[in-house]
Amino acid sequence: MSPPALPLLLILSAAPAPSPPPAPPSAPIAQAQLDPGVPACQDFYAHAVGGWLAANPVPADKGRYGAFEALGDRNQALLGTILTETSARRDWPAGSVEQQVGDFYAAGMDEAAIETAGTRPLRPWLRRLEALQRPAELPAWLADAHQHGLSGGIGFDVRPDAKDSTRYLLILHQAGLGLPDRDYYLRDDERSRALRARYVALVAELFQLAGQPADRARADAALVMALETRLARASRARAALRDAEANYNPRTLAQLTAEAPGFDWAAYLARLGVPPGQDLNVRQPEFARAFAEAARDEPLATWRAYLRWHLLVDTAPYLPRRFDAARFAFYGTALHGVPREEERWKRVASEIDDALGEALGRLYVARAFGPESRQRVLALVENLRAALRERIDALAWMSPETKDAARKKLAAFTVKIGYPDRWRDYGALTVKRRGYLDDVLAAQRFESRRILARLGGPVDRAEWGMSPPTVNAYYNQSMNEIVFPAGILQPPFFWADADDAVNYGAIGVVIGHEMTHGFDDQGAKYDALGNLHNWWAAPDWKAYTARADLMAEQFDGYRPLQDAAISGKLTLGENIADLGGLKIAWAGLQKALGGDPNGAPPLDGFTPGQRFFLAYAAVWANNIRDEELRARLTTDFHSPGKWRVDGPLSNLPEFHAAFACPDGSPMRRPEAARPEIW
Repeated sequence: MSPPALPLLLILSAAPAPSPPPAPPSAPIAQAQLDPGVPACQDFYAHAVGGWLAANPVPADKGRYGAFEALGDRNQALLGTILTETSARRDWPAGSVEQQVGDFYAAGMDEAAIETAGTRPLRPWLRRLEALQRPAELPAWLADAHQHGLSGGIGFDVRPDAKDSTRYLLILHQAGLGLPDRDYYLRDDERSRALRARYVALVAELFQLAGQPADRARADAALVMALETRLARASRARAALRDAEANYNPRTLAQLTAEAPGFDWAAYLARLGVPPGQDLNVRQPEFARAFAEAARDEPLATWRAYLRWHLLVDTAPYLPRRFDAARFAFYGTALHGVPREEERWKRVASEIDDALGEALGRLYVARAFGPESRQRVLALVENLRAALRERIDALAWMSPETKDAARKKLAAFTVKIGYPDRWRDYGALTVKRRGYLDDVLAAQRFESRRILARLGGPVDRAEWGMSPPTVNAYYNQSMNEIVFPAGILQPPFFWADADDAVNYGAIGVVIGHEMTHGFDDQGAKYDALGNLHNWWAAPDWKAYTARADLMAEQFDGYRPLQDAAISGKLTLGENIADLGGLKIAWAGLQKALGGDPNGAPPLDGFTPGQRFFLAYAAVWANNIRDEELRARLTTDFHSPGKWRVDGPLSNLPEFHAAFACPDGSPMRRPEAARPEIW
């Protein structure tokens, strides 16, 4: 049953009202979105969405604008309306969902109070930082900072044990960098050197804004850069972080202390509130060693500068405008090419979605997602599950023993659609109407306590990892589940009244994509119970990896920028899931139509097969700034939109048949070069 709808309220707030939402797409397949001047077999992405790209330039407050962002804007506009209405009332019961999200929004929108407060909310942290006298005090500082969502040095999480999914395990992982990835510190090209210089200038600027003299600010900024570069050298490359086996390194506290001396791990874990005797997974042991060595070797002056920087940069969005503007000038404009920051209400709404996602999501679902849509998507999921099972049965390269294990894993998939059946309880979190930064830190502290409280208890398989308004979906390896928030179950991904060809080509491929993640190059290492366990016969795994290598080679050959290519290894899992998702959804459409989609009668001038592929391309339509594209090529596990369309479709005979692509055309790769996995 859906939660009760939020009543319409009299708007009393003086805060600026949210912008009206963008109009949803007018039709699933509109002639205006196409560019007929580009042949489908030459460049299907340009053919299918060229008209949309020409009509939808990137807005000034974004690095990329496409189907995801357009739907995100519509969802965010609804969230803005909900928050504006809710914050206008001051008589909600204390601790209620409405009081929490309403007062959080009011605090975030009260710019005058934020300006008046200045850096006062940070003073206890800054005083404590200046008082650090001994390396032995670092563990307590870092534990307290990490529990409030502040970064620095190492990172922690609590997740199911990768090899025993019935219990939670404390995870320590590499972290502590202010730039997006280790490569930003280590590349020696002119662009990277210039970006590092701008980064150091930002560090110094925030130090000065917080009251340091210019000379000391510049000197401390240099210390920060030196320490972060040291940590970057010890960090694994982004592609290597995908390796599930390499990331599983169980340790006891005694083993970690012996292996990574120099940092008091026992004091750090005790301050976090980790129960004594708790086992750990040290995902990157070499980083833990390097971090501990730095804790021992680096002067306290360096650590004070470094921790001060992370305190300031993490809290800048919640401080007076001058702090946030300086931060955005680097992280928004220099890194991603975005000239203008989003309107404040959007930033505050996003913060509340991060902090109170299921509280705000509960109000969102009441207005945006009904039980009928949930049931239709569930039926589609089960049709695709049957289609994938049939494809597994038909695989010529897989032995009967491995097929049996794959079928068991598929049958064990848990499916979550729209929103949780049990909403998260935020009753222990106190949210105040004044003090935006205080609310943010309190919410972070609440979340840290919540995840640390998992230790020693049973794994909660009902928990969600995304909020209901999120325009995304995911596969969780340890839970062996596929999850589709309500936020993505709307046009152009899902149409309540569209023909099957459109829905299978859009949300159907998304569903198939997430299913395939259970069988991508890393997901395939987990069994039906969500354990990291080899269920493959050796010859089958050899055959699988050969096919995956062919896909990595294909995507290595794409150069979205003259001086920057796609990394086939970094994006391998997502590319496997795209190709698998297309094959599964196509098979599902065949079942729904009772025959070949390419042979069925046309609708609005396109056969069902053509509508399937046009709907798929529409999902990945996006314009992107060069700076944003360059950053994503370094850090994103996904290929850019154009290659998520042209890459897998060039391997599909069903696509070639739909648009009559002849041998030798760019959208028809030679048969020997086509990856054929699921």
